[in-house]
Amino acid sequence: MGLLTEIDEHLRTFIQSQQMFFVSTAPLNADGHLNLSPKGLDTFRILGPKQVAYLDVTGSGVETIAHLKENGRIILMFCAFQGPPKILRLHGHGRVIEPAAPEFSQLAAHFPTYQSVRSIILINVTRVADSCGYGVPLMKFEGMRKQHFAWAEKKGAEGLKTYRKEKNSRSIDGLQGLAD
Repeated sequence: MGLLTEIDEHLRTFIQSQQMFFVSTAPLNADGHLNLSPKGLDTFRILGPKQVAYLDVTGSGVETIAHLKENGRIILMFCAFQGPPKILRLHGHGRVIEPAAPEFSQLAAHFPTYQSVRSIILINVTRVADSCGYGVPLMKFEGMRKQHFAWAEKKGAEGLKTYRKEKNSRSIDGLQGLAD
């Protein structure tokens, strides 16, 4: 495994060519539930050699947000499903930037506008590690799914707000989720 100090141009190119990535967080409580989530869509940005961010769209759970609010620990993983094998992990400390936060609009300018955005996850990268990825299968990308956007459009702004209040205020372990 190679340890690197930051995201260089080679890693930037690799990251930007991936169609999805994985996010993992955990609560401090040893009995709490770990979380691992796949992410897609056009939601990831490299803001600097040691800082990245992604749009967090409305979903059925709020584990990543709750864990980051509790302890800030996060790891992102990118896998090459096409081309030469490679796995890249970005370890760091993340913060949840909700729409009411003063810095939200400045960060949001880096991303497309999605009706379903509930926060931006901002990560200060503390460790960059790559590994071979020989066990990762080759897979062909067919396109992004459209269901999320159709679901959000059907819900509308008020419906999304109600949904987040009902489903995203607490994690499955009872940790604080979205503010409102």
